[in-house]
Amino acid sequence: MAVVKYISADGAVTEIDVSPGVNLMQAAVNGGVSGIVGECGGSAMCATCHVYVDENDMGKFDAANAPEQEMLECTTSPLKPTSRLSCQLVIKDDCDTITVHLPETQQ
Repeated sequence: MAVVKYISADGAVTEIDVSPGVNLMQAAVNGGVSGIVGECGGSAMCATCHVYVDENDMGKFDAANAPEQEMLECTTSPLKPTSRLSCQLVIKDDCDTITVHLPETQQ
């Protein structure tokens, strides 16, 4: 189980316990995190689950594949080197804590 800290653009923090195998978008939606829309249900087709992964946590996830990289070009918020789609960020067995920052808007 990992503790995922979602930090909104206004600084509000929501922490959620997330089981291995669950993606950060689904955990956020199930946990009522404001700022994660996930219109496509987690199929990397809408870019409404864009997050900025804390630099210290980037290595805890597989690299973005080509479809994710293409969809990131469609986000409404500025891209950063740590930009990812949270639907593509799956908690691994050895994860303990993850911090992600939410952009100001998803749409």
